Amino acid sequence: MLTNNKNLQNNYEFVCIESLVPEGHLLRYIDKYIDFSFIIEAVRSYYCEDNGRPSIDPLVLFKMIFIGYIYGIRSERQLEKEIQMNIAYRWFLGLNLTDKVPHHSTISFNRKKRFKGTGIFQEIFDQILLQAMNHKMVGGRVLFTDSTHLKANANKRKFTKEMVTVETKEYFDDLNKAIDEDRELHGKKVLKNREEEILEQKEIKVSTTDPESGYMYREGKPEGFYYLDHRTTDLKFNIITDVHVTPGNVHDSRPYIKRLERQIERFKFNVEAVALDSGYLTTPICKALNDKNIFGVIGHRRFHPTKGLFPKWKFEYDANKDTYTCPEGCELNYSTTNREGYRSYKSNPQDCKECRQLSRCTRSKNHQKVITRHVWEESKEKVHRNRLTRSGKMLYRKRKETVERSFADAKQLHGLRYCRLRGLQNVQEQALLTAACQNIKKIANHLAKMAK
Repeated sequence: MLTNNKNLQNNYEFVCIESLVPEGHLLRYIDKYIDFSFIIEAVRSYYCEDNGRPSIDPLVLFKMIFIGYIYGIRSERQLEKEIQMNIAYRWFLGLNLTDKVPHHSTISFNRKKRFKGTGIFQEIFDQILLQAMNHKMVGGRVLFTDSTHLKANANKRKFTKEMVTVETKEYFDDLNKAIDEDRELHGKKVLKNREEEILEQKEIKVSTTDPESGYMYREGKPEGFYYLDHRTTDLKFNIITDVHVTPGNVHDSRPYIKRLERQIERFKFNVEAVALDSGYLTTPICKALNDKNIFGVIGHRRFHPTKGLFPKWKFEYDANKDTYTCPEGCELNYSTTNREGYRSYKSNPQDCKECRQLSRCTRSKNHQKVITRHVWEESKEKVHRNRLTRSGKMLYRKRKETVERSFADAKQLHGLRYCRLRGLQNVQEQALLTAACQNIKKIANHLAKMAK
């Protein structure tokens, strides 16, 4: 029989909002298994206790933000509309069907005024991670780190060129000390410090739209103004353990050691192994991992030697004699250690002059072959050997299932492909909250699965 429901829209019904949310809904799991009570104490100092108008419940405010990041709703205005119409969102926030949804400008005001310059978003991320640790979802023994580019909210054609001072590298003092010790060991004079080397300057492009972003130009990568999201995940359940944002023109390796040390100090991780891509294959990182007794696995960076000449690996290093041996059996002896920390090993020109392999060894006019070796090269060679072991190969393959998968989910499902706002602090907030919501989903789904 043909029926018509045209006049049923205005009917009144007495319903319980609890019954309208499906049992298997993600927000039900989050509400059951994630404890958000820490937020009240974390933000208490940012509110006046006895003056002013009553505020919106901070828990409701942050839960609104979580909904936006969990479901990839990029606009705060759109978030307000979605909550207005979605019963599950209302249930999660504790709003009745007729309650007014907090205005979208409330989120903007709190972000720009009340919480600007505070560590509240980092604290939220840390507390969610601590909850994952309490549920035995974080091992803290094997970590994977990588970075991904986030397109800045800036036009790549609108920029000025400026001269900036290059920051002193964190390991500069340790390297100088190692250079001095190496020169003394070889009977050389200690080099004098040159301040102009520390205060090196270079020209960079600065966006007129978002000056805190960085102009990125890498082979195989898009060109323009970007930020970099440096992320670390744990092997056990792929929980994100650290998030750090830098301008797009900062090298991946620069913040790595400090962020690793923060995780060890903040969460008491007993890190045994790390896996990184080739962008982190620098001598200071290898040295730091070796000093911390961490099994480092770093991707191989391919170097293309001059066509027609022997590659460096053809020359064998003897640690006991501190010499290199060429393919024809002649020794290259130590010469000096320069300011950058590289030792020079030089051959005897008289031996090379009569060598049948001279054309494949060097093209220098004085027939002398020179090979350089960093004072920390031994640590780099150890990392290279780690990569070739069975455990090293397994760990490196795991990268695509852990940190790379985490980035893919963040971009595809949570709107991290582009920066919502401008400025380093705002992008850091976006990256932290995205990662926190990814962890929230993973914790809630895992505990719900275990409870079945």
